[in-house]
Amino acid sequence: MSKINPLSLTYLPGLSFFTTREHLRTLFAPFGHVKEAFLVFDHKTGRPKGFGFVSYDSQIEAEKAIKAMNGRVVDGRIIFVEHCTSAILK
Repeated sequence: MSKINPLSLTYLPGLSFFTTREHLRTLFAPFGHVKEAFLVFDHKTGRPKGFGFVSYDSQIEAEKAIKAMNGRVVDGRIIFVEHCTSAILK
């Protein structure tokens, strides 16, 4: 992951195990330039853990995504979109 401004990083808990990185990029692109979209996987099993991150160029773009996407149904699951905090990244 490249250097990311934490204010432009969104945290996505509650993702379906079927959600792909490409699908996240497509879903979140309308709100600004998506720098990175990534999912977190279990290193032992290789399976998704059900959460990920989307980073934008600016905090304003991230806030647009949070307002528009929080609580939406994606791949059969209600997703949550929130600002990423340093506690989440640990």
